[in-house]
Amino acid sequence: MGLSRCAAVLLGLLGLLRHGDASGLLELSLGKFRNVVLNQSNPVEAVIRNIASNVTVIVFQVHAQQSDVVISFDKHPSVNSSGIGVDKGLVSILRLQQNVCTWYLRSLDVSQVLSTAISIPYMEKDPIPGGCNLEFDLEVDPNIYLDYTLVDTHIKFAPANLGYARGTNPPSCDSGTAQNSRWRLRYDVYQYFLPENLLSEMVLMSHIQKMSEVQSIKANGIKMLSLTTDDKTNVYFSSLPGQGVIYNVIVWDPLWNTSAAYIPAHTYACSFADLVDNCSTLSKPSTKVFFTVLAVLGLFTCFFGHRFWKTDLFFMGFIFAAFFFFVFITRITGLGYDVRLFLTAVAGIIGGLLLVASWWRFGSVLLCMYFIGLVLGFLFSSVVFFTPLGDYRVFHDDVVFWVTFSSVALLIPVLFVGCPRILNIMASGIVGSYTVILAIACYVYTSLSYITLDLLRRILNDYFSRAYTNVPFQRNDFIILSVWTMLALSGVTVQLRQERSKVPFPPHPYLTWKRERERRSTNVLDPSHHIPPLRERISNKLLHIKEFFHKEQPAGERTPLLL
Repeated sequence: MGLSRCAAVLLGLLGLLRHGDASGLLELSLGKFRNVVLNQSNPVEAVIRNIASNVTVIVFQVHAQQSDVVISFDKHPSVNSSGIGVDKGLVSILRLQQNVCTWYLRSLDVSQVLSTAISIPYMEKDPIPGGCNLEFDLEVDPNIYLDYTLVDTHIKFAPANLGYARGTNPPSCDSGTAQNSRWRLRYDVYQYFLPENLLSEMVLMSHIQKMSEVQSIKANGIKMLSLTTDDKTNVYFSSLPGQGVIYNVIVWDPLWNTSAAYIPAHTYACSFADLVDNCSTLSKPSTKVFFTVLAVLGLFTCFFGHRFWKTDLFFMGFIFAAFFFFVFITRITGLGYDVRLFLTAVAGIIGGLLLVASWWRFGSVLLCMYFIGLVLGFLFSSVVFFTPLGDYRVFHDDVVFWVTFSSVALLIPVLFVGCPRILNIMASGIVGSYTVILAIACYVYTSLSYITLDLLRRILNDYFSRAYTNVPFQRNDFIILSVWTMLALSGVTVQLRQERSKVPFPPHPYLTWKRERERRSTNVLDPSHHIPPLRERISNKLLHIKEFFHKEQPAGERTPLLL
């Protein structure tokens, strides 16, 4: 990352020397991106000349990866005439004869900061992004304000206003809700994923160009939802730590069929500056140990789960107990993550042993298979809601979501109630192979881990239901999905071939033990009935051991014959 940043800064310096002078003058053209290197001490003056008379508004914006930059109308910025952030922009409302615009740029970082800038023109019928701002400092604020946690990402923006000609007064923002007012405007929210595992500045600079203008946003972005002026202008998304995401909003005027774009905002849902848990660290060491060990057990269960029935029961009991114990301990305590994960592992082991013990004592195949089918059903239901179906607005309601989720999960054990062996082999093959995917996700980014992680987030966080959970699906994900499919199919096939000529399930162990004990005590013809007592058997064993160490006497006569 350091080499790519140095190269990017050098490219920016060369561009600045080519298009500017020693005083920091940056000549721009409408609709053209320019990379520029900023520092704290010397502001850069960005200028656009020869603006056409039919242009009424210019949206100027600048983007950096991780260091805040200052963009302002004046050389000495004030609160109401400037913006500070990694993705910031200003709207310049042009006067009648104005054909030159000027802005000032500088960074808040002492070191050199690579950034990219662009100015986008709009005509009198185009809506004005942020033209009816009542919440933020700027009078007209086209910026998208973004903040994130490890769970969700929140974006908000100011409402837009109708466009108007140069030299006229802007339409009133509070003149009513008729179709001749700003209330007719619509807002489309778009999402764009950066390439996985690429965190360099140049990657961001090249891809943010695809999310700055209306046509390129529609061509490259994913439309997540549409808002009317009656809706609140804030939206929540699921956070994807380590994965770059760009958000933007297109405001559309249905009367004139014109559109304008806000300032795109990006996030990696992590910090580049932190020494631990930064954007380059995918997971904690404790998480890697936990899921790696679980993956080893899961891989064994994937291919031999039905044959080693007690191991299969332990594996399923471990997953069930660990999942619900982690939810329980997280909701009621404030323990650290490593402590919670250790206690979760202990609880999982106890849960697995309890399930094996219950099988040994009661031996109900139907009860155990319903339990195992429920684990497979939860995974299947999570996969269903991992698809775009999960982002339908109706499922943002918790009651609708959990009723639907539970119904889909219960469908699996109900469908396979008549063929428990097939159900068990499918469950061990699919669930066991998925634990391998979770282990891979600790070392290489993959969106497949969010199949279960988003479910866990929804259980643990009361407001996660409002978040849209769309994730990228790129080359790594296709490769890992192929691995999961191959493992699951191979595991199911191997087990079906191994078990096709055997009894469906082992007999009830407790009843078998009782039957053998009664047979030995009543059948005098059974050789096992005449087994010596334990004390005598131990003595015989000790005698055999003693004879093993006894020195063998040589053959032949050693003493003279007595006369």
